Amino acid sequence: MIKSWLNRQQFHPGPIGWLVNPFYFARRGLLAGLAEFLPYLRGRVLDVGCGSQPYRELIPATVYVGMEIDTPRTRASFSADVYYDGLNFPWPEASFDGALCSQVFEHVFNPPHFLAELNRVLRPGGVLVLAVPFAWDEHEQPHDFARYSSFGLKALLEAAGFEVVAQRKTLADGRVLFQLINTYLYKVTLTRHPRVNRLITLLLMAPVSLAGILAGWILPANPDLFLDNIVLARKRSDPRRE
Repeated sequence: MIKSWLNRQQFHPGPIGWLVNPFYFARRGLLAGLAEFLPYLRGRVLDVGCGSQPYRELIPATVYVGMEIDTPRTRASFSADVYYDGLNFPWPEASFDGALCSQVFEHVFNPPHFLAELNRVLRPGGVLVLAVPFAWDEHEQPHDFARYSSFGLKALLEAAGFEVVAQRKTLADGRVLFQLINTYLYKVTLTRHPRVNRLITLLLMAPVSLAGILAGWILPANPDLFLDNIVLARKRSDPRRE
């Protein structure tokens, strides 16, 4: 029961998740931002880079397809419905009504081609929910290639035939500083022993998270420094005519 609760706290941290999750602010902010846009994903939905499919229960799809890049690590770690070569999506045009791509785009080496593939497999008017970091450390090295401002992301999406309907910035306040501190502490204290890691989180990182909660209440917001971009976009009916 405790293990199940801890696993859930990884992506869906509750009000006291700051005690056990060193990425509490990041996960809470991402979950809140995605929860606003995921209800737009209806019908046949593709989750690109689905991982462990942590947001599947929030997507009101009639058909959900989780897709991962085909590597030994992803085969061993995730139970995707489909594995692909990391270049071309294995479906014909207009196969899906919606797509989710969360915390994957920074690992894409050829963004224009990737967005073109997303656009191709969506029907005209199809919905894309895209989340990508802005302020975050290098991760999954060496396959970490980019960070995106809100303006750069919008320009890339529009060039690929999407209309940006709404954009959100997560943690655009004092909490972002404390999340970055905990991210640093997590990497420099991580051991091979899960129980030791949990103890370090409780004793070292939970106080930082508590300070971050207080900072979020006291300090003013700053829309120029934030953790993640979350975008709701639609495929234009005929990108060539717009």
